[in-house]
Amino acid sequence: MSGHLRRPARRRLVDALRACLAPVTACAVALGGLTAWAGSGQAGSPARIEVRGGQALLPYVESGETAVFFRIANSGGSDDQLVAATMTGTDEKAALTRHRATGHNAAYRYGADSVTVPAGSGLTMSPHGVAVTLRAEPGWRAGDRLPFTLHFRHGGRVETTAVVVRPHEYGE
Repeated sequence: MSGHLRRPARRRLVDALRACLAPVTACAVALGGLTAWAGSGQAGSPARIEVRGGQALLPYVESGETAVFFRIANSGGSDDQLVAATMTGTDEKAALTRHRATGHNAAYRYGADSVTVPAGSGLTMSPHGVAVTLRAEPGWRAGDRLPFTLHFRHGGRVETTAVVVRPHEYGE
């Protein structure tokens, strides 16, 4: 009689182990995949933003609108977004804008709510792409250094400067 009772108990144990095998195997495979992804370098690392090379174009008309360009590098593992730019110490509102050529040497610009800064890459602003647009203050001269704060969705605030250049000197 005792042999008869042992079989169902052993069978229940084997059935329970088989039932646990599938979820445990799935968890082990998932954990192995996540470990390999994280060990590959930058999985899940935050954006690391660096801003340099700021240039503000000296407008032809005093107090006219002008464009400012920055080179933004993101050495992190996550994309970030530039959401605003302000000229430090002024109430002047700067706008993020995109510029598009329409052909026949004409172009137009339109506002942008944000601009993506790709992970492991960056963004180079230019007259043919993205810019910060604002009204120039009277008295700007070539060589002046202008303080700016760039605001990123995840990277926070980055303070930088832009050098005022004549349009034909842009990019030098």
